[in-house]
Amino acid sequence: MSEKYTIGLDYGTDSVRSLIVSTATGEEVASAVFEYPRWKKGLFCDPVKNRFRQHPKDYLEGLEYTIVEALKQAPPGVAENVVGISVDTTGSTPVAVDEKGTPLSMTPGFEENPNAMFVLWKDHTAVKEADEINELASKWEVDFTQYEGGIYSSEWFWAKILHVIREDIAVWRSAFSWVEHCDWIPGLLTGNTHPKTLKRSRCAAGHKAMWHEAFGGLPAEEFLTALDPMLGGLRERLFKETYTCDVAAGKLTPEWAKRLGLSTNVVVGVGAFDAHLGALGAEIQPYYLSKVMGTSTCDMLIAPMDEVGDKLVSGICGQVDGSIVPGMMGLEAGQSAFGDIYAWFKKLLEWPLDVILAESDLLDEQTKNQLIEETKGKIIARLSQEAERIPLEETGIVALDWMNGRRTPDANQNLKGAIMGLTLGSDAPRIFRALVEATAFGSKAINDRFISEGIRIDGVIALGGVAKKSPFVMQIVADVLNMPIKVARSEQACALGSAMAAAVAAGVYASTAEAQEKMGGGIETEYQPIPENVVRYEALYEQYKKLGRFVEFG
Repeated sequence: MSEKYTIGLDYGTDSVRSLIVSTATGEEVASAVFEYPRWKKGLFCDPVKNRFRQHPKDYLEGLEYTIVEALKQAPPGVAENVVGISVDTTGSTPVAVDEKGTPLSMTPGFEENPNAMFVLWKDHTAVKEADEINELASKWEVDFTQYEGGIYSSEWFWAKILHVIREDIAVWRSAFSWVEHCDWIPGLLTGNTHPKTLKRSRCAAGHKAMWHEAFGGLPAEEFLTALDPMLGGLRERLFKETYTCDVAAGKLTPEWAKRLGLSTNVVVGVGAFDAHLGALGAEIQPYYLSKVMGTSTCDMLIAPMDEVGDKLVSGICGQVDGSIVPGMMGLEAGQSAFGDIYAWFKKLLEWPLDVILAESDLLDEQTKNQLIEETKGKIIARLSQEAERIPLEETGIVALDWMNGRRTPDANQNLKGAIMGLTLGSDAPRIFRALVEATAFGSKAINDRFISEGIRIDGVIALGGVAKKSPFVMQIVADVLNMPIKVARSEQACALGSAMAAAVAAGVYASTAEAQEKMGGGIETEYQPIPENVVRYEALYEQYKKLGRFVEFG
């Protein structure tokens, strides 16, 4: 067998997936998924406090299980012809590490300490620290947030670090450095986890850690110590150089090659964030917005460097040279909650099932549990069916999609969601429709910001769970944006993008554009805006913005 294969390792919020892809055709020959067991139990998390942490053992167990399992499912001879692995993860998801690069939660005394875990992207415990960073940056002679949309978020690297070390002196004293999830896995696989020498992702550093070549790397030591003396010296224990996803981080160590059933000749690429490599997998083109639509959204856009020039786009999640496609400016935006809002409403409706029906003596335990699970499994689908039948102008309900704060435009994690216009006739399908419309309006606010800042949008490519599973949601988004939306064919665009990056890092292709051309899955379907709905949604969008101004400014 002369055909070559790469593996895309995709770490999501709830699970990790390995996908084996033919570099010649893009055929997805095998895959496996692993749900994080500790995360599933809710360990180390406190949703009331917006604290979401993940144990590195979840990541390690998933890494080994999914690759080994995918190789078992693959045709004979595939394992011997795997030439590369690349990793994408959620982010910013940093962890405190010792001098060897071992997460503190894997060292004695910290095994059960949430502050020694990976701080997941959706953790919003650092709102106060983000506010402090923004206040100081606005007064500093150099605005270190200027390439991150001008507003630093509690979801990002420095805010999370500052919050954790203030809260936990033991972690502060024991942490030699901090490492992003997307950097730690490639470092582990290649045997180079030392914080000062492992290859750091340009994507993570540029979008979340205020790294930029104009600053000579990370923010100045004087800035960081002015923010808090506890940050003193950390800059020197981090990194200066960053790398794009087409660069090799190294090769598999003998230990990992044996555990995974692969060769030590397998090249491991520099990691990146899931949405960025998902855009690659969805075959992003210049000025096309790639929307990863899942629990949240991440909106990616690329543009030629000579056309963007020195233009700074305010209120987004950063603009970084090569963060998505090497040689192109990568611009990121997104919504802090999208599918999570639908999940919240579903959970709200499940309350009587979990609390009342679960205690009922009218049914035997097996029947009761089956009834509960069947009902839960049908809620979103049935809500979508009923909501679709409601005339657009009938509900009178307007909602805000800020249940998890606002990421873009103008990050503000202090904001809360809202629902306006309720009456005694406002039933569950009507409220659900308003929530779906709110998430679509949040998407439009992002598009409007790009366009108002001089970045055109020629089209939209959607990927992710919502894009694949909900025609109802996708049609509303197309109507609100007044743009056709193409849905990427691959069920696993993020993992596919990682496999493409691995093919370039391993030398199979000379560029990501060539890898996209050979390995891309194409478009599955396209949603066209319905003209009469476009007009009606323009009026509703104005009400959304008016409600937003009231909630934010009073």
